[in-house]
Amino acid sequence: MNSTNVSSSILTRLSEAWEGLTPEAQKAARYVLENPADVGVSTVREIAEAASVTPNTVVRMARQVGFEGYEDFREPFREAIRRGTVSFPDRARWLQDIARQGALGGLYADMVGGAIRNLEDTFAAISAEDMRAAAQDIWTSYQVFTLGVGVNHANARNFSYLASTGMVRFHSIPRAGNSATDDLAFAGKDDVLIAITLRPYRREVVEAVQVARAQGLTIIGISDSRASPIIRGSDHGFVVAADTPQFFPSSVATIALLETLLSFVVAVSSEEIVERVARFHSRRHDLGIYTDD
Repeated sequence: MNSTNVSSSILTRLSEAWEGLTPEAQKAARYVLENPADVGVSTVREIAEAASVTPNTVVRMARQVGFEGYEDFREPFREAIRRGTVSFPDRARWLQDIARQGALGGLYADMVGGAIRNLEDTFAAISAEDMRAAAQDIWTSYQVFTLGVGVNHANARNFSYLASTGMVRFHSIPRAGNSATDDLAFAGKDDVLIAITLRPYRREVVEAVQVARAQGLTIIGISDSRASPIIRGSDHGFVVAADTPQFFPSSVATIALLETLLSFVVAVSSEEIVERVARFHSRRHDLGIYTDD
């Protein structure tokens, strides 16, 4: 994910306008949503070439989200570059020292640096108010379904597991032997679906989100691009960075986002939740589930 500290409001406007864009304008919008850092340093012709569209298409896209033209659209991205990002010279020196230790040291430095950048890029584009709004919808819902497949099934399941130590009616889907759409058969407008998928997007997750939206559920989408089909049209969309030097996409930012979201749910909940969590763990001690060590 190529990210900047550009105000997420511009990217959100572009995502919300998606359905009203022509197919060619959607190609331009997709490139901007996935490569926001390029906008501030690129001409309209360079963006058009990268997106495989004409310059006029890029201009029309900018106008459809409320700007007079491309230069007006580009200015907030240039301002973000001028502001720069926080510098961590001590951390940089630490990573350089690791890299000098040989090939595996270089890999170690690359992995650690990538994980830190993913966290920074993810949370730079998310506000506390974004988290609070999603957490409030979770707390006031009747049921919460967390959906992920592959590695994200474990991430979704972990969220439901932790939440269930103090709250009820959290369901990790798809359940064994079932499909996600079947698990949502009786869900409705009082329920929330938290869906997770990163490129290449899993069809069963995208289809389940479409079904849930049609049934009136509140959708919290977690993906790696604002152009993701589960982010577009979601009630709360969170973009996570997943870059990594290795073959598999990183889950670091996804896990951190889910942990933060759960902490906000607890924060907006009643005091009873704190007592429930304490009682849950006290019961485990009484039953000997934990060792004395």
